[in-house]
Amino acid sequence: MINLKKICLAFVLVVTASVSFAQQHITNFGIVDTNKVYEHYFKNSTALKTYETKKKDMQKEINKRTDELRDLKAKKDQCTELGDESGAAKYAATIKEKTDYLRDYTTTKNLELQNLKKNLSESNEFYIKLSKVIKKVAENEGLSMILSLQGESAILWYSPSVDVTEKVITELEK
Repeated sequence: MINLKKICLAFVLVVTASVSFAQQHITNFGIVDTNKVYEHYFKNSTALKTYETKKKDMQKEINKRTDELRDLKAKKDQCTELGDESGAAKYAATIKEKTDYLRDYTTTKNLELQNLKKNLSESNEFYIKLSKVIKKVAENEGLSMILSLQGESAILWYSPSVDVTEKVITELEK
């Protein structure tokens, strides 16, 4: 009889402890380094290869134009040393024209590259896929919330079970 009472008491304690523990909602967080994800995801993409090719082509063109300007400056300096002021003036005008072109070319191409890079990281298709994968990983890992390491949009995903908005509203109305 005493053993039965002890067993019943132990059972009640275990059930009470289990209910109490179950009522406590433990929130588990995960972190995602989105920059690292972007770099990995896009490293073999056609869009990134296009970006890299355009970047190399641009640099090649800048190097070519810079070398050309260097040669023109040397010829202008030669004319100046020989006292050929009209030849030096012609080279100076050509240098100014080509320098202006190079500046405009560089500005335009840098904007183009910035837009390509921005499109890479803001791809709607990518974000849809990323959101689905984050949700899947979070649920598989038993996480309630995923935060971004970069902090721009700190919460990337959360389980509706951690949203206490309605409870806060209810308490405020009391």
